[in-house]
Amino acid sequence: MGVNMRFSGEYNVSIDLKGRISIPASFRDELRDVYSAESLVVTRFKGGLVAYPPKRWNEICAKVLDMTPGPNREAYLRNRIAPAKECGFNAQGRIQIPQSLRNHAGLDKDVVVIGMFEKIEIWSQQAHVQITGDSERLLDNDAQGQADLGF
Repeated sequence: MGVNMRFSGEYNVSIDLKGRISIPASFRDELRDVYSAESLVVTRFKGGLVAYPPKRWNEICAKVLDMTPGPNREAYLRNRIAPAKECGFNAQGRIQIPQSLRNHAGLDKDVVVIGMFEKIEIWSQQAHVQITGDSERLLDNDAQGQADLGF
């Protein structure tokens, strides 16, 4: 089939008082082995956060900068590019999420980290319940699409 799973899995972790969360070892291994990276770029995504390997993030930034100037380009710059922060790992495999991003995502104690192939989503427990419910309802309305994909 040739598809490499890359980041895959759903993990419940805690955020400490300094705003650090543990990134699963398999994700850190993937970053090192596939992306030659020791950090993640974290930014806003809906009511949560999304993290990318720096190489992938640079590709996204280049696409945004190549857009025709206008309101959509400005919105991407303001809401996705500007708040982004590169976060390196400490010795325990944790990254420190900046306060502004923690506030945006409502991260206070229980956090869900989800591998989404080439990106990693980070949600509060409450937002995760909401977003997965929304996704399930969307899929329920696409029974044929699910069947076509083999689900």
